[in-house]
Amino acid sequence: MKSSLHPARVVALIFAGVILLGTALLMLPAASSNGLSAPLVTALFTAVSAVCVTGLVVVDTGTYWTALGQVVILALFQLGGFGMMTVATLMGLLVNRSFRLRTKMIAQVESRSLGVGDVTSVAKLVLVVTLVVEAAVALLLTLRFHLTYDVDWPGAAWSGLFHAVSAFNNAGFSIHADSLMGFATDGFVLTPVMIAIIIGGIGFPVLQDLRTRFTDSRHWSLHTKLTLSGTAILLLGGFVSFVFFEWANPRTLGPMALVDKLLSAIFMSVSARTAGFNALDIGALTHESWALHYLLMFIGGGSAGTAGGVKIGTMAILVLMVVAEVRGRPDCEVFGRRITTASQRQAITVMVLGSAMVVLGTLVILRETDFPTDQVIFEVISAFGTVGLSTGITAALPESSQLMLSLLMYTGRVGTITLAVSLALGAHRMPYRYPEEHPIVG
Repeated sequence: MKSSLHPARVVALIFAGVILLGTALLMLPAASSNGLSAPLVTALFTAVSAVCVTGLVVVDTGTYWTALGQVVILALFQLGGFGMMTVATLMGLLVNRSFRLRTKMIAQVESRSLGVGDVTSVAKLVLVVTLVVEAAVALLLTLRFHLTYDVDWPGAAWSGLFHAVSAFNNAGFSIHADSLMGFATDGFVLTPVMIAIIIGGIGFPVLQDLRTRFTDSRHWSLHTKLTLSGTAILLLGGFVSFVFFEWANPRTLGPMALVDKLLSAIFMSVSARTAGFNALDIGALTHESWALHYLLMFIGGGSAGTAGGVKIGTMAILVLMVVAEVRGRPDCEVFGRRITTASQRQAITVMVLGSAMVVLGTLVILRETDFPTDQVIFEVISAFGTVGLSTGITAALPESSQLMLSLLMYTGRVGTITLAVSLALGAHRMPYRYPEEHPIVG
């Protein structure tokens, strides 16, 4: 009997294939400004970072790469954020508007929609939201760059488009050497970018739910309620914490006016959860702000969006499990619903595997470099969470450490569970169950 690949394996393999294709394109002499072929590790790291919508770089995007190279990078993070399997679903929809069951199953792994029948509607929503948001933000940024900063129309249009697509896909790539630090006090630039980041990172199942039941919050799915409430808590908590930690820092918020401080603080809170843009010098932040970044970057955004991390839903379920255990409740409950045991086990699995990858990456890089531990931890979590923020050491890391970061980015984008399933032989139903026993915990 002919065997076929598990859908999760197809997802992992396609992402890997696009990375290899991107690497080959970036190694073309025409892609580098010096006219020479880019080194393999440089091209590979950039391709992984782009496809995995991370934003970590080892060379300056705006000066090292030519227009061709920048177009390739934009295409890679557009594909990575859009979801390779969502693209496949859309292409099949446009061709014959019908799908084989297996095609839907493959697309479901990437879109993480709630049912096989939802794939078509999710794919349509992905396309519409992507085009509308990116076009609107690109237009606003183009006008601002040209009218306020005297950038010529072609340059303003390219910069506007590049940053709009990068923001919506939570990619964090910028063609400016200092990312968005030059616009730290410009709300007309930072606000559209923040809106694109939030919409892209909240997750398409949530957007689908809001589209169909926007005014009827009582009937929103539990996933939508957890994601929206978790997003609000993280954004507000991050904003308040950054204001507290950086208010008097002479290298960040200290010299700014009140309104500019608040703008930069909220942008930091939004970007830290996986977008990767920085309006302030990350290396100049206090150690408390770095620690806060660890948490926000590791959690990330919503499932099935362009954000990375272990996801808000995962963290919410774990917190609710702790609350239920402390209160002595047999079930994990919230918003009048009981969370299934399978979801709880998935959340634990994602958290354990994610934590293990962060620890492994930290140990490997610490062994190979002399950089401070807190900076290494920052880079590792930023890579695994596909965030892209850096304290400034990425380019100075040895190639072996850069390859380790590449592995972390790939794992973080494909997803710990998807990658694990793709490597496993497959689930097996056991014909028996062992007797139950309760070992001592704690």
